[in-house]
Amino acid sequence: MGMSVTIGLADHQDAEQILKLQYLCYQSEAELYGDYSIEPLTETLAAARAEISETCVLVARLGPEVVGAVRGRVDADGTACIGRLIVHPRMQRHGLGGRLLVAIEDRLAAERAAARYRLFTGHRSEGNLRLYRRLGYAPVSTEQVSRHLSLITLEKEAPASVAAAV
Repeated sequence: MGMSVTIGLADHQDAEQILKLQYLCYQSEAELYGDYSIEPLTETLAAARAEISETCVLVARLGPEVVGAVRGRVDADGTACIGRLIVHPRMQRHGLGGRLLVAIEDRLAAERAAARYRLFTGHRSEGNLRLYRRLGYAPVSTEQVSRHLSLITLEKEAPASVAAAV
């Protein structure tokens, strides 16, 4: 019988595994846009540790191995900003990205009173866009960052029952 993937809060000890996985996962994004200087590839271990202590960071584990992660924070207006959703390439296309996204939404609504969720991705990142749309996100704006990259911001409202329960 195989192990199942569990999702829980990250701690400082996870920072190095998260950073290594992030570096692996963002290679394809960097290649897609011809830019290897994107922030997920240049983030330091100190910055990753700070993010873990200052925001909500969830990890997906297969045994002791971190195979996925996602980060989120809630602004004063109740908008949850979600980012750095990563899943190990060998674990992709099995629903883990969706599980992580739903888990962070639930946690941010329950613990930090999120009223809506916001995230962004590059215009060529079709897999990301498909996932976000399938989970109810809709594009709200597009910002041209460079000649080769436009960022699409997507949002969705938190379910009333979750927002009201807080």
